Amino acid sequence: MIHLTKIVAAILVLLAIALGGYAWMLSRQAPAPEKTATAAAAVPAKTQVVMTYAVVVASKPLPAGQPIAANALRVERLPINPAGAFQDASEAVGRVPVMDLGEGTPLLQGQLVSGLALRVAEGERAVAVKADEIMGVGNKVQPGDFVDVFVMLKADSKDIDRSQARLLLARKRVLAFGSASVDGLPPKGADAKAGTAQPPAQRTEAARTAVLAVTVDEVNRLTIGESSGRLLLALRNPNDVAEPDPKLFAELPTALQPAPAKPGAPRRAPLEGLDKAQAGLAAVDFVSGGTADSARRANAVARNAAPATPGPRGASSARGGTEVEVIRGERSETMRY
Repeated sequence: MIHLTKIVAAILVLLAIALGGYAWMLSRQAPAPEKTATAAAAVPAKTQVVMTYAVVVASKPLPAGQPIAANALRVERLPINPAGAFQDASEAVGRVPVMDLGEGTPLLQGQLVSGLALRVAEGERAVAVKADEIMGVGNKVQPGDFVDVFVMLKADSKDIDRSQARLLLARKRVLAFGSASVDGLPPKGADAKAGTAQPPAQRTEAARTAVLAVTVDEVNRLTIGESSGRLLLALRNPNDVAEPDPKLFAELPTALQPAPAKPGAPRRAPLEGLDKAQAGLAAVDFVSGGTADSARRANAVARNAAPATPGPRGASSARGGTEVEVIRGERSETMRY
């Protein structure tokens, strides 16, 4: 019995020693995880880097309505990347701001002129004319097509022989027809969620206007043609580049005559571009091809050259010898000054 007790006591002593050793080992290993966690937390704090983005900003004030020069832009690293920002300065050179932009302002797409205006070439103007199914080739005209513009001038029933139809403008580019345009904007009725335009056959709204790109000096012919008669668009193949020879027909006189050249000055070149557009076009010359203007001038010269005849009371019938004939449609009226 005594021998068994000694054995149990020895086992208990060994167990106590083992537990004590195990506790000592745990006390030595416990701080290690804390140091590891502290070190792991310290590493991100030292290696954390702020994200920056390349953004094009104005290097000097940019006035509204003026093309942006290359030396007016620079690329900076900013902590933000605004929506619509440019990363390459060359993409914004030549664009036109719609508002004044200060130095250091990030350049955004929404701050620049966009839309159909960018599709108009230099020297051209976008002009809208009334459209319907007949005028628009059964609504088959699409933005980007080329058309010939014909005009129909119809006289009254008493003088039907004077009605005429002729080519007004040749090979003009269609910028928009109805709600569809070449700038990529979807027409009305498009699926807003999908962001895609409906095919032409599925249009629910008939086109009421057609926007054409014409040279600035042709705007007068187009507007007078629309107001004086009926326009008709003739669709043509884009590979067909034939146009009428302007040298075969006499040029229509302008509504405003250029100022006379000074004596000894070189002969002035014919009016072109904006100067010709400002000189304008008279409706009577547009309809008659300029023959009415020639007749008016010949009559005016003849009347001015003829001596004035005294009236009943001895007064000059010309009242100073100047007569002007004013033609309004089919009526002619002589005014004396």
